[in-house]
Amino acid sequence: MSRASVRAAWLSLPHPIRWVGVAAAGAALVLVGLALLVLPGPGIPLLILGLVVLSTEFVWAQRTLHHVRHHSTAALSTITSRFTRRERRT
Repeated sequence: MSRASVRAAWLSLPHPIRWVGVAAAGAALVLVGLALLVLPGPGIPLLILGLVVLSTEFVWAQRTLHHVRHHSTAALSTITSRFTRRERRT
């Protein structure tokens, strides 16, 4: 089954069924990700994956995902610049 046929089958479902499926899958990923923040496991990637799934149907999840992307990029550049500055001193 090709990607296009899977997408066509998904889009042929009625909107309420898609909405409930996305909400259930995204919420499950977010809840497992939250649990794995305190338990051993990949909590943050699951939280982000849950937001990606939720953002396919919900605008608030798109805004939250954009916020996370923006701040993670800024944090990464700050960490990178501090690390390279520290290495230059030695």
